[in-house]
Amino acid sequence: MSTAAATARPREVLADLLPASRLKDVALVLGGAALTGLAAQISVPVPGSPVPVTGQTFAALLVGTTLGASRGLASLLLYALAGLAGVPWFAGGTSGVSVSFGYIVGMMLASAAVGALARRGADRSVVRMAGTMLLGEAIIYAVGVPYLAHAAHLPLSAAVAAGLTPFLIGDALKAALAMGVMPTAWKLVGKR
Repeated sequence: MSTAAATARPREVLADLLPASRLKDVALVLGGAALTGLAAQISVPVPGSPVPVTGQTFAALLVGTTLGASRGLASLLLYALAGLAGVPWFAGGTSGVSVSFGYIVGMMLASAAVGALARRGADRSVVRMAGTMLLGEAIIYAVGVPYLAHAAHLPLSAAVAAGLTPFLIGDALKAALAMGVMPTAWKLVGKR
């Protein structure tokens, strides 16, 4: 076990266990954006919805809990700005603004929120991680669904049916995965 892991304090996130440096922070932010972009390529179309099932929501929440609020937000902001500038790493290799861009904005906010909760230890137990993931998903939908309704000219009820309901089971599975991953990671480094 490294010295950094042995001196973990309750208000640390996993990324804080690495030696502190500006270069580390830049690498973590770049890595978080890249992970989100890669996870977005896991994209499965949903019949009747302009929004696919992707791995990017899981990545965004994992980035936030692992890096903390400020680095998590910076990662997702970089991901969004690069995608707007033409990097084809939004869902299915797309870029630019689409009807699903609200979900990306929601992911930025959710990453910061779950990162702030992780600083308070919410990533160290299964039960607290469940609540953290639910809150993160709720933030994503709170921004993404109204944006979908506006951008696709749908009534809100149709946007809920197309942009929320088909994703609930998959999101529950992603949350269950995160509920196992984060507390296990803390156990592996010897801290709870």
